Amino acid sequence: MTHVVTLIAGAPLTQAEAAAATLDDSMVRAARAALQALGAETSTPDWLAPGRACDITFAGLHPDQAQAACAQALIGQPVDAITQEAAGRRKTVLVADMESTIIHQEMLDELGALIGRRDTIAEITRRAMNGEIDFKGALRERVALLAGMDAAVIDELKGIVTLMPGAKSLVATMRKHGAYCALVSGGFKPFTAYVRGILGFDEDQANDLVIQDGKLTGQPMEPILDKDSKAAALTRICAQRRAPLTAAVTVGDGANDLPMLLAAGLGVAFHAKPAVAAAARAKVDHGDLTALLYAQGYRESEIVAG
Repeated sequence: MTHVVTLIAGAPLTQAEAAAATLDDSMVRAARAALQALGAETSTPDWLAPGRACDITFAGLHPDQAQAACAQALIGQPVDAITQEAAGRRKTVLVADMESTIIHQEMLDELGALIGRRDTIAEITRRAMNGEIDFKGALRERVALLAGMDAAVIDELKGIVTLMPGAKSLVATMRKHGAYCALVSGGFKPFTAYVRGILGFDEDQANDLVIQDGKLTGQPMEPILDKDSKAAALTRICAQRRAPLTAAVTVGDGANDLPMLLAAGLGVAFHAKPAVAAAARAKVDHGDLTALLYAQGYRESEIVAG
């Protein structure tokens, strides 16, 4: 079989959600029947994790058609479907966005909250992440509002960082199997360095803030890391690892992530902004970050507990 579609149930957060988030045989049969109705040859479903993830390999159908067929068959269900070539699923490089991807927070919004400007900054963030305004201009505009802030609050804010469900398992599992993991963010170095330390990323890359006399000047250091920089980081890392771009998995939620999502062998829009979800080839709307592992064919028994 040339291709595979992985069905992944949403990650339950409460006991009540657990039943609703279960992937069952009827859903798998519906997806398989939808593929067969379009002329695909399909295999017997292969359960990667009971109730959570299942592979259906197929041939004789374009992956875009297969993706659309499965999405239609599972409409209204909290199930993500990721379709790709069966060969080369296990990736040797991970490049991840940080904010709203590996962690819940947008740290510029959190800094803005300390001066009563969260709503103003968050709205600029939203528009930038949906690709409505230029990222570099939006970053400069938001950072300018922080002029005069005591730089010590940056270290204090690290304490509010919360990891996205599945983040620990994603990095630990991929590293255990020999992958190189990089955190590349349009956010700021103090936070990426902190998260890198917690999760064990091999490297981190981010923007930084100009500080004078212990105060933020309201300027980011130049040059600003943006969407092109993220794509360049992916290319650099793959070249250093002597790995093709097809051997990389990338994940992010914002417009500045889209070039690296489209360049990688598996680029996943994770609970992404509408414009990003619409453009990405693979997306996770319901699952947690372990969905990236199931998409690579990892079985539940292989995943390092988070």
